[in-house]
Amino acid sequence: MNETTKNQPGRRGPLKDLRVVEFAGIGPGPFACMLLSDMGADVVTVDRPGARMADARQVVQRGRTVVHADLKDAADIERVLTLLENADVLVEGFRPGVMERLGLGPDVVARRNPRLVYARMTGWGQTGPLALAAGHDINYIAITGALHAIGTAERPVPPLNLLGDYGGGSLYLVVGVLAAVHEARLSGRGQVVDAAISDGVVSLMAQFISQGQRGTFKESRESNLLDGGTPWYGVYETADAGHVSIGALEPQFFARFCEVAGVAPEWHAVQKEEGRWPAFRDYLSGHFRQRTLADWQSILEGSDSCFAPVLPLSEAMRHPHIKAREAFVSVEGVVHPAPAPRFSRTPSAVQSPPASTKANLGSVVTSWLPTD
Repeated sequence: MNETTKNQPGRRGPLKDLRVVEFAGIGPGPFACMLLSDMGADVVTVDRPGARMADARQVVQRGRTVVHADLKDAADIERVLTLLENADVLVEGFRPGVMERLGLGPDVVARRNPRLVYARMTGWGQTGPLALAAGHDINYIAITGALHAIGTAERPVPPLNLLGDYGGGSLYLVVGVLAAVHEARLSGRGQVVDAAISDGVVSLMAQFISQGQRGTFKESRESNLLDGGTPWYGVYETADAGHVSIGALEPQFFARFCEVAGVAPEWHAVQKEEGRWPAFRDYLSGHFRQRTLADWQSILEGSDSCFAPVLPLSEAMRHPHIKAREAFVSVEGVVHPAPAPRFSRTPSAVQSPPASTKANLGSVVTSWLPTD
């Protein structure tokens, strides 16, 4: 443990008084801790000795202080426990039972810090037949009904790892942590937050669970309002092999779309004529191929037609709306997604330094000790 400590300037954001100890992992746990750091939390990541520091371009790892600890060494375990005595939150993403075997389970930590929120990020949860099984985002969304509902009529299509890892995982972990911290500050007692990706994805499916019970959700893909089943909610190719997205669901927006896009009058009442929807889809496919993506942008963008161009990430950064919102920020030559959401009085920020900073575990323990 011969790393040098770097001084960090004052943090800002609505969570600037929150101290988080993160046990190094991959996927949803680190993304959740990025969000907490953006909102001002002081996040210390405990990694194994010899672990390489994250590349500065690995933006999910931004805003951390990284310390190395051998979790099989009793002296290092004691240092980590001392660090946890002055923390508000612990985040770990190991399989169930690993932290207990290391001597860092919830019961042990609670004896040292009864108010600590112990956040556990897993795919399957702490209990259940699959709790100890390996898995990834695609598996967690598969078992919940979400993956089955996404894709073409022929086959499901994985939606990157946004729906499971980050939607059902990271975001629910952050919500759970903030709720538990709020309660702990009232009661003086922490608790375990069992954040399972599979649980979160089931929660995200609430609207479709409701529709299924009302008989308005069909389990065959491209048969529903939001899965490509209607021709006015979908993606179409343009003359230059670009793509546009149309989401003109409400009658007034569909009428506006027809007007601005130059849709032939015989199709203006097609929303009420389900039997003609396949033919209208074919019509729109040919209609959009008559112009380039830039042409359609100049015609439809901002017109209340529920239109947007389908942009690759490199072009999304240059879109006027995205630029005006400053949704991407450059920090020390590295492009970052800007912190979200936005706060009017206590703005979040990519904490400085933006990359993970290596520090000595003992020094961090000392810096977190009470000063009174």
